[in-house]
Amino acid sequence: MAKTQKNSDPNYKVIAENRRARFDYAIEDDLEVGIILSGSEVKALREKSGNIAESYAAVEDGELWLVNSYIAPYERAMFPHMERRKRKLLVSKKQLSNLWNATQRKGMTIVPIVMYFNHKGLVKMKVGIGKGKKNHDKRATDAKRDWGRQKQRLLRHGD
Repeated sequence: MAKTQKNSDPNYKVIAENRRARFDYAIEDDLEVGIILSGSEVKALREKSGNIAESYAAVEDGELWLVNSYIAPYERAMFPHMERRKRKLLVSKKQLSNLWNATQRKGMTIVPIVMYFNHKGLVKMKVGIGKGKKNHDKRATDAKRDWGRQKQRLLRHGD
């Protein structure tokens, strides 16, 4: 229900999506985080799109950082930005400690899933906490998805 509300909102717009995240990782939990951007980065995101497919998040020195994300340069910027710099992600101290525990103690990874403009027009990011999948896990997920599609076809057509 919340998804339809977000899609009907005129300000909600997906900037970048990491489609391989759910394929390569078994995402156990996700949370919405803020991101610190310069002015030319926000204008570039409004005009073009960024890329978070090859990026990851890491807890360093008590802060959460987005590493290796790409934001296209903005041509009319007076002070241009670096395209692939580390960007700070905004989370509460409790969430940060939970993320640190998950990565350091449980061996999990923080993966960016989607970057978007929320209903207020602010850039937000959804990050997931998950474990990397092995090849046999990926095959099992594919088989499960294919069987779900076949079931839907059978129920629809009644064959």
